[in-house]
Amino acid sequence: MGQAPPDLSPSDSYDRRSGNAKVLLLACGALAQEIVDVIDRNQWQGFDIQCLPAKWHNTPQHIVPALREKIRANRNAYEAVFVLYGDCGTGGLLDAMLAEEGVERIEGPHCYAFFNGNVDFSRRADSEFTAFYLTDYLARHFDKLIWHGLGLDRHPELLPMYFGNYTRIIYLAQTKDAALVEKAQAAAEKLGLGFEYRFTGYGELETEMAKRA
Repeated sequence: MGQAPPDLSPSDSYDRRSGNAKVLLLACGALAQEIVDVIDRNQWQGFDIQCLPAKWHNTPQHIVPALREKIRANRNAYEAVFVLYGDCGTGGLLDAMLAEEGVERIEGPHCYAFFNGNVDFSRRADSEFTAFYLTDYLARHFDKLIWHGLGLDRHPELLPMYFGNYTRIIYLAQTKDAALVEKAQAAAEKLGLGFEYRFTGYGELETEMAKRA
């Protein structure tokens, strides 16, 4: 498709159309760069992409109505619509809406699970319940999405309320990028948490897209 992968800020939406795609991917903006990377490296031609702002993870009530609107606006233009979102704080409302609309989404409660692999993530759950996860996107935009997004820059006294029960950050890395590792380590230091690095690659994001390519 010839477009560079987007480095979206948390408030950005994203729209990439090829003119001949059969499948529309509706996704979180936190996945935009990874989706474009996967499409371009596999040279898939059959996908268009529309992404909603990643900052809506802090206000998940916006996600379901916006996705419903996009599904209804685009349904007749494509052979299929596929949603690349976890539940992402919607409390099951996303899956209920998708069932009503007859649209599938990638399996998993959140992107950490499908990047890591849902089965393996579930297996680790008991030993990682005090872990706060970062992806490449979250490492890159930690200050905007988490530190500023949760108001910790203005009210640092809230830090124990938000993160007092966490013991470590686990950075689930999609790419091998030393600069992002440094950013993730700096985030852990800022929150007063331990740090663990785990390279996952694109995980089930890529394998689920491959089924629909």
